[in-house]
Amino acid sequence: MTSPAPPPGPDALARRLRLTDAVIVGLAAMIGAGAFVSLGAGQDLAGVLAPLAVLVAAVVALCNATSTAQLAAQHPASGGVYHFGGKQLGPWWGFLAGWCFVIGKTASCAAMALVIAAYLVPEPAQRPVAAAVVVVLTAVNLVGITRTAALARVLVTIAVTALVLTAARLLVGLGGGAGSPSDGAQGFAAGAPGPLAGADAGLWDGGLAAVLGAATGGPLGLALVVAQAAAIMFFAFAGYARIATLGEEVISPRRTIPRAILLALAAVFVLYVALSIVLVAVGPAPGDQGWGPAPFRTALDGVGAGAGWHLIVTVGAIAAAGGALLALVAGISRTMLAMARESDLPRPLAQVNQRFSVPQRAEITAAIAIVLLVLLAGDVLVAVAASSFGVLLYYGVANLAAFTQRGQWRLFPRALQVLGLIGCLALVAALPGRTIVAGVGLVLIGVAYRGAALALRR
Repeated sequence: MTSPAPPPGPDALARRLRLTDAVIVGLAAMIGAGAFVSLGAGQDLAGVLAPLAVLVAAVVALCNATSTAQLAAQHPASGGVYHFGGKQLGPWWGFLAGWCFVIGKTASCAAMALVIAAYLVPEPAQRPVAAAVVVVLTAVNLVGITRTAALARVLVTIAVTALVLTAARLLVGLGGGAGSPSDGAQGFAAGAPGPLAGADAGLWDGGLAAVLGAATGGPLGLALVVAQAAAIMFFAFAGYARIATLGEEVISPRRTIPRAILLALAAVFVLYVALSIVLVAVGPAPGDQGWGPAPFRTALDGVGAGAGWHLIVTVGAIAAAGGALLALVAGISRTMLAMARESDLPRPLAQVNQRFSVPQRAEITAAIAIVLLVLLAGDVLVAVAASSFGVLLYYGVANLAAFTQRGQWRLFPRALQVLGLIGCLALVAALPGRTIVAGVGLVLIGVAYRGAALALRR
């Protein structure tokens, strides 16, 4: 049976995005986080096993992508898994997915804004600049989704060009004898984890991997540290969800959404694996703090690249993180729009600006939340881990919902949904203890809010 479309009216969104536009939005959401934040963090955790962590994250992402594509084809409306979960499993499951998405992606936006600021200005001015970036990109989103896709196309082109040039320069440097690839090969043979996987971190800061032998090369500890690195890397793959959350604005959604999701994911997977291998080949991260928030700038220093290469990778990082932030704000606002339509968030957030066909109040509310988090948050990697917690639970609901689909809407085998659900839960369990505790607390706040709202309506 065909899922009912949202009723036409003043709050309906226009279908304007074609296949290429949808793919570009997904690429813009993924490339910024992965190439310029998560790859370095993944190697800091898993060391030379980082490419394996990329592969694990990609497998889980592929399972989730097929579930999301299958659901979006049947239910082409704004809201992503919030909408899908509500239709397939019931309103509480839908609310759980939507709430996890909002809190997870708000953390993602804050991380992206802070990365942009880190490349532009020194530490004292980074938070105000990051807040200003959020305001500017929200203003772009407020003038229409086609302008969002057009700007995303430019930013993705700049980011990919910078990454390809940077990777080529690193390979040239390695060919000339720079870096320490022999150390990397020796570390791979020993299965050594990275500098942030030490046992000193404990369960609270390092998770199960830190207390079960990761630093000593124990098999279980190594497996868990690869899982934790995969959870951090999954943050970088999650951009394909932006395509599904824009489902109400995509032309021919049953055909376009699955193709766009799989094309964007395949392109990013190839790019991430190649970049991770190059980063490992450069050698171990310098110092006790690892690669830091700008791993490729540090790697360029390692092979003796000059200031001109710093400029290239900086421009690429700003473009990539800006494209990711642009698409993330659009995705959060569409989920908030869908939740407000069902009164799971305040009803006024469902208002759509008629001139530009965007959920204006939801966009502005999301921007305010992101700015507050930018001004108050701690380390960028803390925000990344928090985002992974929320997004993995979001996709857990997606896999569960897709498992219940039948008939013409079943586009992929159920085994992929089972594997995706198990993968999501396993990666969540591998995160640091403080991330899990904070994430569970935020989920419970959302559940309490919805319970109170339902009680008042009764």
